Amino acid sequence: MFKPLAAETVGTFWLVFGGCGSAVLAAGFPEVGIGLLGVSLAFGLTVLTMAYAIGHVSGCHLNPAVSVGLAVAGRFPASRLPAYVGAQVLGGALGAGVLYLIASGTAGFEIGGFAANGYAEHSPGGYSLTAALIAEIVLTFMFLFVILGATDKRAPAGFAPIAIGLGLTLIHLVGIPVTNLSVNPARSTGPALIVGGWALGQLWAFWVAPIVGAALAGAVYPAVAGPEE
Repeated sequence: MFKPLAAETVGTFWLVFGGCGSAVLAAGFPEVGIGLLGVSLAFGLTVLTMAYAIGHVSGCHLNPAVSVGLAVAGRFPASRLPAYVGAQVLGGALGAGVLYLIASGTAGFEIGGFAANGYAEHSPGGYSLTAALIAEIVLTFMFLFVILGATDKRAPAGFAPIAIGLGLTLIHLVGIPVTNLSVNPARSTGPALIVGGWALGQLWAFWVAPIVGAALAGAVYPAVAGPEE
């Protein structure tokens, strides 16, 4: 069990450090940075690269919601959920911590939102809690639907990481203006621990909504696709 948990920790570290790092360090640098498209692509690339690197070790979940969705779909033992979630949250916290050490090493550093997820006044577009919950549920549902389909034994072998990485890129393009996009409680927890205050106060939404969306996808996909052969 050590190797899969270590892989999940390293992989989630990479997701948070790479994805949130692109937002914190490069999105607006120096005056015209990589922007929404660049940050979205960065998140997709973290999952794509790690899927090839550790998919054979741990399944490359990198996300408590993914683990829950796979468990509901019968693809992952529910007994392993607590350990996987713990490893993912640890990796997310470490990724955010290392990112903070780097980001704070420049003159005039202000923590700001630090890529934390939020709603209402802390939503990039000022979206309400209701809008944020709907977006996170629907986008997580679709992300898990893509994961379940791409990793189905009947799907073309070897291409799943590409579909999953591009799927994550797409949902970031939609969701960043609403909540900075979570679809991943571990990704949300890391920056929230650094920001504190409002980010911790709103963190519940970015645990509840992704898990609900993932669980729904875990139930719906097998009903749509039928049993694997």
